[in-house]
Amino acid sequence: MKSYQLSKSSFIKGLQCEKHLFLYKHHYELMDKVSELQQAVFDRGTDIGKLAQELFPGGVDASPQNVRRGDIAVETTKELIADGQRVIYEAGFIHDDILVYSDIIVNENDGWKIYEVKSSTGITETYLWDVAVQFYVLSGAGLKVSDISLVYINNEYVRKGEIEIQKLFLKESVLKDIEHLLPLVESHTRKFKQVINRPEMPDIDIGEHCTNPYRCGFFNYCWNKIPEDSIFEISNMHLKKKFELYRDGIIKLDDIPEEMVLSKNHKIQVDAYKNNSAIIEKEEIEEFLTDFKYPLYFMDFESFQPAVPLYDNSRPYQQIPFQFSIHLLENKDAELKHYEYLGDPNNDPRKPFIDKLVQLTGDNGSIVVYNKAFENTRLREIVRDYPQYAEGVEKIIERVVDLMIPFQKKYYYMPAMKGSFSIKSVLPALVPELSYKDMEIGDGGTASVSFENILSMDDMFEIEKIRNNLLEYCKLDTLAMVKIYEKLRDICK
Repeated sequence: MKSYQLSKSSFIKGLQCEKHLFLYKHHYELMDKVSELQQAVFDRGTDIGKLAQELFPGGVDASPQNVRRGDIAVETTKELIADGQRVIYEAGFIHDDILVYSDIIVNENDGWKIYEVKSSTGITETYLWDVAVQFYVLSGAGLKVSDISLVYINNEYVRKGEIEIQKLFLKESVLKDIEHLLPLVESHTRKFKQVINRPEMPDIDIGEHCTNPYRCGFFNYCWNKIPEDSIFEISNMHLKKKFELYRDGIIKLDDIPEEMVLSKNHKIQVDAYKNNSAIIEKEEIEEFLTDFKYPLYFMDFESFQPAVPLYDNSRPYQQIPFQFSIHLLENKDAELKHYEYLGDPNNDPRKPFIDKLVQLTGDNGSIVVYNKAFENTRLREIVRDYPQYAEGVEKIIERVVDLMIPFQKKYYYMPAMKGSFSIKSVLPALVPELSYKDMEIGDGGTASVSFENILSMDDMFEIEKIRNNLLEYCKLDTLAMVKIYEKLRDICK
């Protein structure tokens, strides 16, 4: 069995942080638990890779059943090449103690062409390193490589009927783009093997590299020394500035000197924490509330972003609204009413979504949302794709009021918000009896993934459970807005 110490992915981890590489190789058990959202991203990458194989039909998959047996993939690849196989998927190669899987390799007259598939919509420096490592290993293993390309999603593709694979993907040769990296691959490889073989872990402190280009898999392990209410919780302060404070020994909010110059919003957050007091600008809140005209429609959308467009008139990664919740308050003394819509991912939800929304919201009153940029953008995208809804959508947009503003502008701030003005931070601070904590679906990302997951499910009971959880989550979002509005209104009495 041919051994190896590095893989393409561990090489990339070493580029980000040598401590990350060491922990990955020797203390895998300390890695952060993969979230449902992260797993969805990984699964999406796998699915896109499989789909891209249709660009080069007739290939044979060389990957082993046991993903840890890279040596089997290498032997299988050798046999396929020797047998004259022209297209190979997941081809395995080892050179200089590095194992590499290449998504697609194609033998043409002038040599082998390598295609690395990415589920993103563009090319990054990390991707160039990825293919540079492949070129180094495949060439070193004796393969004559004539070209190497990245295959990625064309976000300008609009689906019309069946998916057109050749239009969905873009292929771009990057051989010239990696020339400057190739001499560095060998030196990095030598250094990374030394890191792995050291008895002690590299002494590397936290820094900007912890989230660049990706959040490190050992983030929580390395950051567990950072206390609650630290300078890293200061809202909208540049990360570089936070690390300047950290390296000066200023870690807790209490450590910030009184004489330090801070922006207005940063000072509000720090002073509120130090004094354990709320900031309430009553006049600004009163002025803000003058924009609210009854009846009040408290509205929230949920959307999902399939990488491969599922419906006609949609693009890769387009935000497709599939659900809304509306709480209606006809006047300040009226009984609260609730309306909702939840689509089916097997059918384009946009037309029934907007039909019902226009019908329910009528012609009068304010439509209250939290972060209007999201809802308004989704509405304008519907008009772009279905111009017949322009008039009805415009009537909605011109009545939208953004409940986020008083918290974004710090008219109302409490230490419990920890610098954030998201509804997930504002709600427990203002209305502690309401919470997302114990919900099966408690955030928009999980809602998006859960809705898309229904497409691959057959269990009707599980589907019904997810749908009920989605309805419960979206309903809480708009009920939360009602309760927050009432708190603001009570302040001004």
